[in-house]
Amino acid sequence: MSTCSTHVLDAALGRPAAGVVVLLTAADGSSERAATDADGRVRFETHLGAGGHRITYATGEWFGAAGRETFFPTVTLDFSTVADQPHYHVALLLSPYSYTSYRGS
Repeated sequence: MSTCSTHVLDAALGRPAAGVVVLLTAADGSSERAATDADGRVRFETHLGAGGHRITYATGEWFGAAGRETFFPTVTLDFSTVADQPHYHVALLLSPYSYTSYRGS
């Protein structure tokens, strides 16, 4: 079983994206909802087995709460895990009209 965390950075403003609602959906269908902390981070309690998983970020709500427009109302990232990795970190660099992601450490 693996653990998972995420980090969301507001690339347009150059700071962490605090308060983004994030939903982790595991391969077995279980899910966990959280919001990013002041540093833009979430460490999920859910343990992931091997397989395909999904993280969905409520970016439209987050931008809207700040009075900012966005092209992407949600960002959904699908990723795969294997049994022998203890931790997965999924990073999201976010701006109103683009985003990028990578597997961090």
